[in-house]
Parts: sequence; C-alpha cells; structure tokens
Amino acid sequence: MYKKYIKRFLDLFLSVAGIIIVSPVLLITAMTIKIDSKGPIIFKQKRLGQYGKEFYIYKFRTMCVGAENMGSKQYSYKADPRITRVGRVLRATSIDELPQLVNILKSDMSLIGFRPPLTYHPYKFDEYTEEQKEMFKLKPGITGWAQIHGRKGLNWSDRISMNVWYAKNVSFKVDIIIFFTTVWKVLLNKDNVNVEKTV
Repeated sequence: MYKKYIKRFLDLFLSVAGIIIVSPVLLITAMTIKIDSKGPIIFKQKRLGQYGKEFYIYKFRTMCVGAENMGSKQYSYKADPRITRVGRVLRATSIDELPQLVNILKSDMSLIGFRPPLTYHPYKFDEYTEEQKEMFKLKPGITGWAQIHGRKGLNWSDRISMNVWYAKNVSFKVDIIIFFTTVWKVLLNKDNVNVEKTV
C-alpha cells in the first residue's frame, strides 16, 4: 500500500509544495547562472531509472559548457576546475538538485530512492547482477539511504548494497528517517565532497 500509492501521493504533494515554496530561489538561481557563465540554465543528462528505463535528470548547471568532454572523470570531485563560481555555491547548498522536483512530477523520480546512475557507469543496466537490480524496482530519488550514510564518500559496491537494502525495506518510517537526516546533513553541509575546505 505505502510503496504503490501513499509514496507517490507524498511525492506529488511535496514536489508541488516544494516548487511553490522555493520558486523565488529557483528564479534567483536561474538569473545568477545566466549572468555568471555562458550556457543553458538547466543541465540535462541521461540516467538509469526504474527497471533500467533511461530518462533525463534535471539539475541547475554548475559546470562550464562542454565539461563532460574535459578530462576522464564521469562525476565531479572536490576542487573540480570545471565547476563555475556560482556552481560551487549551488553544490555546497544542494540547490543544484532542486529542478529534480520536476522529475518527480513527471514520475521519473521519487523524493526518496536510489541516486540514478549514469547509463554507462559504474555499469550498463544489463551488467548489474540480479541482486543489484533489486534497487531498480523502485524509482530513483533526490536522496536515499546511501546518501545519509556517506554520499559520494562511499564506493560503488557499498552504495549499491545500501540501495538494495532500501528497496527491500522501504517503509514510511524509513523514508521519514531519510528525509529528516537529509535535511540535517544539508543544513550542516556534511558529506559533501564537492565543497573545498579552507586551511
């Protein structure tokens, strides 16, 4: 009941409410991105979603145009020179993730689930084991069990194992824990490897 109906209702309610509440932030962010650097305001990238279906994830652009063709890194890292000045602030505050509220409205994502991986990294969908594919039975999320237990500091094996655990244990109680822990970590800026530490 919760997984099939209540979770989707909460996703719709919270995403609509979220968009309304943060609309001034969305507008100001869009303006600053446009002023700061050339390129689109929104960054779109193909990711793997529920049952391995590909979809476009939306984020505020935090990198310079053509960043994916610069170097061999699929994902960003601390002190990544491809990140713009405004982008560093957006990543530090997680504001860059807010456009994914639209992904939730489109039913591509859920508020809570596994973070959708690239279509080719760490594996193509067919290369995941049957056990690992358990996580794909749910929709990917803006945050999840792995995110509150280390985020990008975890290696892929541990991340996937935590995603599988969540898929098998999803409940209202677990989602509440993830939601409020995420809010707390964002406010404290914990486990964010994209943030440079000053000496």
